[in-house]
Amino acid sequence: MIRKKIVISNKLGMHARPATLIVKAATKYRSDFKIAKKDIEINGKSIMGVMTLAAEYGSSIELIADGVDEEYLIKEIAELFASKFGEE
Repeated sequence: MIRKKIVISNKLGMHARPATLIVKAATKYRSDFKIAKKDIEINGKSIMGVMTLAAEYGSSIELIADGVDEEYLIKEIAELFASKFGEE
C-alpha cells in the first residue's frame, strides 16, 4: 500500500474536469485507489465519490493505492495534481 499527501494547488480546486481526469487515469490500473480528506475516504475510481470530496484550493488530501501497479497509479495521479490539471 502506498500513501501520498497532496495539497490542491489549482485555483479552482477539484471540480468536474479534474475529477474526470483523476477517474480516467485511475481506472487504467488494477490497484484499488482511494482519496482521503480529513475523516472522509472515497473510491478514487468513482466520479461521484471524487466530486463529493469538495476539495478546494489549498486543502490537503491523501492518495491511497493498494495493488500490483500501485506505484504507477500514484505516480500518474500525483503528476496530474502537480500539473494543476493543465488549468494554469
